[in-house]
Amino acid sequence: MCPHLFVYGTLQSSFDHPVARSLAVQSELLGPARLCGRIYRVTPRYPGLVLSEDPRDQVHGEVYFLRDPPALLETLDRYEGCSLNSPKPFEYERVLASARLEGGRSIEAWTYVYRRPVRDEDLITSGLYEPHSPV
Repeated sequence: MCPHLFVYGTLQSSFDHPVARSLAVQSELLGPARLCGRIYRVTPRYPGLVLSEDPRDQVHGEVYFLRDPPALLETLDRYEGCSLNSPKPFEYERVLASARLEGGRSIEAWTYVYRRPVRDEDLITSGLYEPHSPV
């Protein structure tokens, strides 16, 4: 199982969130990274990632090395609402994607992709989610 996770929202190390703190304790932060996609403000509290084939579309986040991928991903799937017991249809789906670490190395990593329709006016044009990111 892939031991890497790309995070771009409330699971980033700069957020004071219980699940982000748990992720930090149970894994190792490899550093800043980006991947091809677009990020949207889904609600005032969290974003959603839509993957893209266009290299101009970049989402900024971080990559973690998971020490116990099955256990931690099960916890994260519950948090993201896509575990086996989550109500369907899921808002997010965990998928493998290619992320590029700050030094230029590409790495395969799990990430959570938003599955519902998005509106252009909610696009975070910087590709970087922060609590008050302008759209």
